[in-house]
Amino acid sequence: MLFIVIGAILGLCLRGFVGLVLGGLLGSVISYLTLRERLRRVQRQFVDTTFAVMGALCKADGVVTRDEIQVVEQIFALLRLAPEQKDAARGAFTRGKAPEFDLDATVSLFAGAAPPGSMLFQLFLQLQLMAVAADGQVHPAEQVMLLRVARQLGLDERDLARLEALLRAAASGGGAPSAAQSQQRLADAYAVLGVSPEATESEIKTAYRKMISENHPDKLASKGLPESMRAVAEARAREINAAYDLIKSARKFA
Repeated sequence: MLFIVIGAILGLCLRGFVGLVLGGLLGSVISYLTLRERLRRVQRQFVDTTFAVMGALCKADGVVTRDEIQVVEQIFALLRLAPEQKDAARGAFTRGKAPEFDLDATVSLFAGAAPPGSMLFQLFLQLQLMAVAADGQVHPAEQVMLLRVARQLGLDERDLARLEALLRAAASGGGAPSAAQSQQRLADAYAVLGVSPEATESEIKTAYRKMISENHPDKLASKGLPESMRAVAEARAREINAAYDLIKSARKFA
């Protein structure tokens, strides 16, 4: 917007009304190109930081397991990384495993590149959880580091709990669940929406609408979400819808 205003003012001073229009158009082009380059930087930073931090997290308990490596490779496929991007991602992962890796500086750089409070941070942490939970559990050392990263991104324990619930919901299979599984799924559904089981119908609907709006893939793309992450964002939206449907069914409201 600033470039548009400056261009319009300069054009008006130099060429009158015609200059105003031409200056405004020139400013719009510059503004668009600046925004596009900024989004590209955010996207590059997102991929590099994702795998560097992933390497540090997987190494936090002292060993990178085969299961974790397999999930990292699956994330390569999920993000549809090109061969050269995979090489860069593997390099970032290796860098993150090194003892001298500066986790705080890397996360801080990423936090500064993306818009404040960006849902990109939630998707970023979701990928981290997918990797460290590959062996069926999150080691206490990994949990501590995850929370450390989350706090640098302006998130907290509640946000992590919500992401863990999303992963459990995505991993739950079909078929008829047991009573205990049904209870856990419902508890996870409330956690996904960030509300308590005692929340009112109005509170639940408001939380659902807010989450769906914030997680719309197109909105995330406008804030720097790489196109390769669209599948992750769409899967996240599906889990949010499924959580809401489960609560609606349990609470019997329309």
